[in-house]
Amino acid sequence: MDELLLIVAFAVVLAGALLFTNAVEWLGHSLGLGEGAVGSVLAAVGTAAPETLIAIVALLSTNPESEDVAIGAIVGAPFLLGTLAMGLVGLFAYLYRGRRRQGVNLEAHAPTLERDLIFFLAFFGIAGALAWGPPAPVRIAAGVVFLLAYGFYVRRTLASGGEVQGEETLNPLIFDRRAGDPSDPTSWLIVVQLLVGLGAMVFGAHLFVEHLLGIADALGADPLVLALILAPLATELPEKVNSFFWVREGKDALALGNISGAMVFQSTIPIGIGLIFTDWHLSTNAFVSVCLGFAGGLLAYESLHRGSRFKLPAVIGWFALYAAFLVVVLV
Repeated sequence: MDELLLIVAFAVVLAGALLFTNAVEWLGHSLGLGEGAVGSVLAAVGTAAPETLIAIVALLSTNPESEDVAIGAIVGAPFLLGTLAMGLVGLFAYLYRGRRRQGVNLEAHAPTLERDLIFFLAFFGIAGALAWGPPAPVRIAAGVVFLLAYGFYVRRTLASGGEVQGEETLNPLIFDRRAGDPSDPTSWLIVVQLLVGLGAMVFGAHLFVEHLLGIADALGADPLVLALILAPLATELPEKVNSFFWVREGKDALALGNISGAMVFQSTIPIGIGLIFTDWHLSTNAFVSVCLGFAGGLLAYESLHRGSRFKLPAVIGWFALYAAFLVVVLV
């Protein structure tokens, strides 16, 4: 039964992603936001925020292993985004290079992508540097800085998010069933579709987690392994299906902004919460995930920002970094 419901949950996530990507493009257009800002803020926060609840719920638990699970979930999400998610986006660019007008070349808003990757590298690197469990005053001060930094990032991104997506490049709003010209849908209908899509992704992702964890429990998996691997894999990756749809359509600014913006969110807000409410003493496995995620971010900066194209060695490198972590944790 778990296996069947796992398939159903993934189908719900896919349907939600189609609704969400379509609605968020129209929302960004109606608000006059550039494609970089739409991908890095609206899409990224909308899909990344639910995963933060896993860490918060774990921190509120009375289970003695809950803090380790919370920290594993906190550092596991940005690691997965900087390795496996980036690798899948690059793979889709190669698989659909014949359909994409630009082939494997990158058409994204370079300043937004650079800002995202630099923010991620800086704050995820600091999180790794504090892995030894610093004194409470240092941790709390650092946590507050992490939370404030994300507010600064959002302000800068919204102020300089690139060109507004042209209406001619937008697919009709799925919920707009009017006969005739489907352009310029009403704002309330955009918001309704956005919320329905987001709700379907959240519901599907958590249904996915529930039954994936049920299968893992039946196999006798360790809770920390679940937190580091299965939790982010089941909650973060399905919601990044948005990026796979966008990169297939050649909308690289939205596709990469969805991932790089989520990398910034996950490396500031959840880690800030973790620094404030835990001792932030990372296990060996958690520290390895931080190091490999940081390496994935560096690879993205070199390949995507400086190289301005999807490079096959980089795609292989992202998958190799994720595979290396699996070897360390499981073996």
